[in-house]
Amino acid sequence: MLPALTGKLLKQATGSLAALSQCQQLRFFNVHEYQGAQIMSKFGVNVPPGIPATTLDEVKKAVDQMADEKGEVVIKSQILAGGRGLGKFTNGLQGGVHIVPKAKALELAKQMLGATLVTKQTGPAGKPVNTLLISKKMKLKREMYFAILLDRKTAGPMMIGCSEGGTSIEDLAEKFPEKIIKIPIDIRVGITDAQAMQMVEGLRVTGDKAAAAKQIKALYTLFDKSDCTMVEVNPLAEGLDGSLIAADAKLGFDDNAAYRQKPIFDMKDESQIDPREVAASKYDLNYIGLDGSIGCMVNGAGLAMATMDIIKMHGGAPANFLDVGGSANEQQVVEAFKILTGDKQVKAILVNIFGGIMKCDVIASGIVNAAKQVGVQVPLVVRLEGTNVARGKEILATSGMTIITADDLDDAAKKAVASIA
Repeated sequence: MLPALTGKLLKQATGSLAALSQCQQLRFFNVHEYQGAQIMSKFGVNVPPGIPATTLDEVKKAVDQMADEKGEVVIKSQILAGGRGLGKFTNGLQGGVHIVPKAKALELAKQMLGATLVTKQTGPAGKPVNTLLISKKMKLKREMYFAILLDRKTAGPMMIGCSEGGTSIEDLAEKFPEKIIKIPIDIRVGITDAQAMQMVEGLRVTGDKAAAAKQIKALYTLFDKSDCTMVEVNPLAEGLDGSLIAADAKLGFDDNAAYRQKPIFDMKDESQIDPREVAASKYDLNYIGLDGSIGCMVNGAGLAMATMDIIKMHGGAPANFLDVGGSANEQQVVEAFKILTGDKQVKAILVNIFGGIMKCDVIASGIVNAAKQVGVQVPLVVRLEGTNVARGKEILATSGMTIITADDLDDAAKKAVASIA
């Protein structure tokens, strides 16, 4: 399933806002375009010539190397979001991707480097552009779409292709469903020559089809050997000589494979991630910022979703998705409270804990101690259920702190919403 569609489904499930599309960060690690090109080239995938630049001096040197015979270069903003070409900088500059004469490249780079780019995928806050990719202007015959995704139905990789590309695959699928090719891959066997050629035929490649099939197989090898959750090439272009080129690609990697893919995960750019998510990850907490006013601390993703749903049902809006996991210790609870109380839009905190592996008395002690350390200045609603729940409620009641207790999730949500009414 595409991350954009994952976010869409999650948004529908919770009634929450566009920030939920960032939930892919909870499981999938992404890299910048230039980093993706570096990784793909190691597997023999054809990528456009390009040089990343983080300073104006680096831009100048890269422009000298990448300018074509007409003296033009492509300057591409590097952020972890799509829609860069149609985006707009907060300083007023339109577009995050430009083809410019060499003489104007440095002036344009000054406006882009260090600025904030807003696209349809970043939300209104945008993302900082700390790196520019200076690329050679490509001469392309045609553009196609290609992706490899993990498919739940077939329980394995699914290759998806379309003979038209360069735009949203969702729009293409809606307008031309007959042009979408889907080929499931048996993970135990891997991609076969026949499957690679089937994709080549479906893409209507006009050049060397054997060489094109080799590129398709190289992309699958990248997907397999790098523990990818997604390899999306849009566009997969055909050069004037008929060769296939991964002109622009988005790569996603399974966080569970970080120990196997250390060089890739060392590429992580924390400037592109919500600082609260960065802080949470250091303590093995899962955090996604939303735009409501009730901070949620739960143990378990399913419980988090249910909590957000019921808050919405009672007229409130969740400020975040914060999962402390099934075996959180007191330090993790303290850090969770720091993140929640550090968010100015949080007007109340709802703690919803089911004590299974994590006993209610232990979590209650953690909540009390964390609240005392952090100094909670907003209403705090706590619902506990499960192992040692009676002892947990006793700890909360005798803490000497202003804690609003609830008997069930519905009661907790009502009290949280009422506390800020």
